[in-house]
Amino acid sequence: MASERQARLADRIKVLLAERLEKGLRDPRLGFVTITDVRVSGDLQHASVFYTVLGDETERTDTAAALTSATGMLRSEVGRQLGVRLTPTLEFIPDAIPENAGHIEELLREARERDQAVAGLAASAQPAGEADPYLKPREHDEAP
Repeated sequence: MASERQARLADRIKVLLAERLEKGLRDPRLGFVTITDVRVSGDLQHASVFYTVLGDETERTDTAAALTSATGMLRSEVGRQLGVRLTPTLEFIPDAIPENAGHIEELLREARERDQAVAGLAASAQPAGEADPYLKPREHDEAP
């Protein structure tokens, strides 16, 4: 039962934070942020908020600082709108999915290039032995 409640609370927190960040904070350091996931602890006291930032490393660093400084205000707003007895603490964690996806894409590109190189070698390859390596029955084996 607790996991269903955790999931509902996590989904609600994700929506509330996304709506609030869409309106914007009064912090110029905040970049274009997307909330990718929220995970709530089993005791419903802590929420890990995963996010991505569109932009370079400087924008990611600035956005992390802006979210850290706005955590108290965001927690107050979430608590007011959730209507639960105890508002979970919020921890903002940069999501590594975009970087991992880029790395995986690079590995797949390298694998495709290697496959093409092997296919090119295979097209011009000749058998190492005879053209038909299978044994054929001898004439004396066929006699009754």
